Amino acid sequence: MHFIDVILPIPLQNRFTYSITQAESGFLKEGMRVSIPFGKSKIYTGIVAAIHQTKPLIYDAKQIHQILDDTPIVTQKQLQLWQWIAKYYMCTEGEVMRAALPNAFLLESETIISKNNAIQLNETELKDDEYLIYEALQHQSSLKIQDISNILDKKNVLPVVKRLVEKEAIILNEEIYDKYKPKYVRYVKLTQAYTSQDSLNQLLENLSSRATKQRDVILTLFSIAAKTKKPVKVADVVAESNATSSTIKTLIDKGVLEDYHIQTDRVVYEGEDNEALKQLNQYQTEALQQIQQSFKTQNVVLLHGITSSGKTEVYVKLIEQALLNNQQVLYLLPEIALTTQLVTRLQNYFGEQVAVFHSKYSAHERVEVYNQVLSNSAKAKIVLGARSSIFLPFSDLGLIIVDEEHESSFKQFDPAPRYHARDAAVVLASIFKAKTLLGSATPSIESYHNAQQKKYGLVNINRRYNNVQLPDIELVDIKDKQKRKKMKGHFSDRLIEEMNEAIKEGHQIILFQNRRGYSPIVECNTCGHSPQCPNCDVSLTYHQYRKQLRCHYCGYNSAMLIKCMACGTPGLDTKGFGTEQIEAEVKHIFPDLKVGRMDLDTTRGKFGYEKIIAAFEQKEIDVLVGTQMLTKGLDFRNVKLVGIMNADNMLNFPDFRAHERSFQLMLQVSGRAGRTEKRGKVLIQTYNPYHKILQQVSTNDYVGMFKEQLEERYNYKYPPFYRLVKITLKHRDYNKVDMSADWLAKSLTQLFKHNVLGPEFPPISRIRNQYHKNILIKIPQGQPLGKTKEAIKKVQTSFEAIGNFKGVRIVVNVDNY
Repeated sequence: MHFIDVILPIPLQNRFTYSITQAESGFLKEGMRVSIPFGKSKIYTGIVAAIHQTKPLIYDAKQIHQILDDTPIVTQKQLQLWQWIAKYYMCTEGEVMRAALPNAFLLESETIISKNNAIQLNETELKDDEYLIYEALQHQSSLKIQDISNILDKKNVLPVVKRLVEKEAIILNEEIYDKYKPKYVRYVKLTQAYTSQDSLNQLLENLSSRATKQRDVILTLFSIAAKTKKPVKVADVVAESNATSSTIKTLIDKGVLEDYHIQTDRVVYEGEDNEALKQLNQYQTEALQQIQQSFKTQNVVLLHGITSSGKTEVYVKLIEQALLNNQQVLYLLPEIALTTQLVTRLQNYFGEQVAVFHSKYSAHERVEVYNQVLSNSAKAKIVLGARSSIFLPFSDLGLIIVDEEHESSFKQFDPAPRYHARDAAVVLASIFKAKTLLGSATPSIESYHNAQQKKYGLVNINRRYNNVQLPDIELVDIKDKQKRKKMKGHFSDRLIEEMNEAIKEGHQIILFQNRRGYSPIVECNTCGHSPQCPNCDVSLTYHQYRKQLRCHYCGYNSAMLIKCMACGTPGLDTKGFGTEQIEAEVKHIFPDLKVGRMDLDTTRGKFGYEKIIAAFEQKEIDVLVGTQMLTKGLDFRNVKLVGIMNADNMLNFPDFRAHERSFQLMLQVSGRAGRTEKRGKVLIQTYNPYHKILQQVSTNDYVGMFKEQLEERYNYKYPPFYRLVKITLKHRDYNKVDMSADWLAKSLTQLFKHNVLGPEFPPISRIRNQYHKNILIKIPQGQPLGKTKEAIKKVQTSFEAIGNFKGVRIVVNVDNY
């Protein structure tokens, strides 16, 4: 007897065992996909994780349906990483598998319905909705559940299908289908008959008198072929000859042209040949040598280089060395906006060896990049991507660069696996015995602490490239300005003065406000009522451009109210301000300026980021207003002034990281100013200019901030001295969440004593109609992490066995930051 253990793409604690034949066991390898029955009638795609001859004790092993691959699509090293992520972040391998594989690989059963031809049915017995389906099946051989929903125009069609099955009118088949379709491009060429010079001249003479458009098409075909010396696409011929596709069809019908298709990649690099690498300056060269020296003894090195110190050039030199050793490189970025700028820079150096991977790519594009990495193709020697690219099937990884390593976007919050890409990257590198370089102008306190403890190497660059001066940072006291009536909307007289000066000199401006929308609170002037989201415990945000009130948690929206819902008075006032309001105020104060906005609302499309960044780089926008998307390492050459509209709402956030995050955000956004000869200027508007963090930002004192925060973390038992595991309970019933959280907290307190905090309702305790309650477990350094997690899992299992708590969902978030 031969068996395989399979990982299924659903949250199961264990792998499932299936039986296979001897021939299949000879063919199968770990990492191949198989389609397998699971439950009563579902079919899933599973990944073979082990091949053995041990029969399962508890259940009879079912047989597999079919083998889907000729060669493994998941490597041994990927399986190793999946196991580590599942164990460390307390989730299942199935959840990791779902995150790791492009959706198109995870074939799932779709219920296919076909007409039962074996019996003669009396159609008068059918109800109206049943008859509609039955009639549709006369014209079509099969339908899917989704098609039936469309025919009947309702969501829940299963009862109707069930009635038809009982009447034996239809048959259900579970069928697997492949979601990935290769992309074919249509090309065109002259047929064999017209390849000789005489026949071609004859043809052109015939066409010149009667069909000038057809003649233009043929001449265009020649000119493109002569220029590119490559096959000619139909689309190019149509565009250049201003013909229509019907003209080309006529030529094909006449036997003058023939068309053919070639399978092509969806993601193609169309740049020029490689640019020469920039020469490093003295400080960059020293940093590069120190990094190489540290790599001899350390596997992870932290590069602390101030903003605009030219860290990217140092990375490029290290990438170049890895490529010389014929190794792959993974370059991780926190934000898709950043990939847009960096792709161009890296492609200028390395041509088509750069592959890009992030969530704005379509399923088909992801499959292509995945396959290129799997086959160690020359097109994917360097992978540039957001956090999910750590799951790609590398075969010979030599270097991982984590740029802007302090960024919270590297942490996945929902759904599971709730991994941190920076920490997972360090583990991935150790699996390949590769090196990791973490780079940042404002490193996270954990990474800097690890460097201080000699766990990581540490290299500093504290001069900007070309010795450009750091921007001059000025704090503006808006409390005082308001008293003295020197504010225009949310702009102080100082900010307006500096904006005028920057524009006069032909420079650009960035304004930073970490809230999107127009105004976060709408309030009635008479009774003080504020419209709330019906599904969450938050007030609705006013979006002026759509005249809408929106919830930023669940997406609920309604038209802007004309009068108060509570007292009926028409006067509604807006409190607070977001990027939309800043944009409107800039247009009002400076009517001649072109203003752009970059936040989640304006970058929704696939090329949303690229359009805004390109317009700003080409000086089509004078003032760019945005949220923290702007802070992430973007390189704008012509920005002289950065305005931070309100520093206080970041500092007063209820989170132990609020101060560290505010420092990082403000220093990063300041770093966008004055990246060329002219010294930049940063204005930070605040009600409390004497706040310690703001003083440290204004003097660029990272080490001062680090020491102070570290001391606080030590005193209050937070990372890096204690590990955190946050448990969130969710349910629609308030009392159920309350009771179950109390029970769970008591059980955990018996194990971990005073290291359990809570249960507490978070500041926003209801999201999408579900109440949330949090418990925080602190794990001191001496306490073994593995055993602690096992103990938490045991308590969780006991919890799930209690009938009263049925339906309460538990979310475990390890290293909750």
